[in-house]
Amino acid sequence: MGEALGLQVWGEDEAGPYQAVPQPGPSWQPQGEPARRPHEYVRGGTAKLLTLFRPATGQVRAEPVARTTNAVLHPWLKGQLTEILEQCPPSPEEPLPGCRWSDWDYHEAACLLDHHFPPVRVLLIWDNLKGHYTTEFVQWCCQRGIALLYTPLGGSWLNLTESVQRILVGRALAGQHPQNAGEIMSWLGATVRGWNADPTPFVWGGKRAQRRQRARERRHALAASGGYTRRPIRRQRRPISLGSNGYIHDI
Repeated sequence: MGEALGLQVWGEDEAGPYQAVPQPGPSWQPQGEPARRPHEYVRGGTAKLLTLFRPATGQVRAEPVARTTNAVLHPWLKGQLTEILEQCPPSPEEPLPGCRWSDWDYHEAACLLDHHFPPVRVLLIWDNLKGHYTTEFVQWCCQRGIALLYTPLGGSWLNLTESVQRILVGRALAGQHPQNAGEIMSWLGATVRGWNADPTPFVWGGKRAQRRQRARERRHALAASGGYTRRPIRRQRRPISLGSNGYIHDI
């Protein structure tokens, strides 16, 4: 809805840590010469990935880092969000539908925010990390028309940034053996540049989600198998007896 109303919708997440150890995953090898991983190795440190992702265009803004403390996260976010705001249309004089704070904030007093902050220009989706609630940073965002939308606990699937992170990290590290954190950061940065050369937009829900929903309505899965029934199976208790040998037998 945000993109349809003229707002840029971004998601943010911090991926990692990723250790400089042999990473599981497939890799290209000559026939008959499978990849072998050492059973003894030295841990070469860890790296993380700060990520901003715009699903509508597929654009990724990411920075490999050694740690994600507020001293690292907040300056990077401010710089990236400032560049994003420069690409947005000018703020309207009167809040339009979808640009009001009360359109995105469910609190009863949200209408009061329209009198203190400029109209909303960007929606930023992220999780409940403690640093995301810092008063100074939250005010910095509100003063620039950036509405913060927090995913609920256990609702990480509502942030598509985590989906693109899994793709990027898999491409960069699967089947590899980085020797140190510097190599991990270099490979992650190269993978992000390769992604942005031909980004893939993501669709919230989309036709596939609609098909899954229809399938759930008319199918009932059988445990973890691929089979299904078109009506639920009622559980019935079977009578049992204890044999003379101590084993349980069905009657």
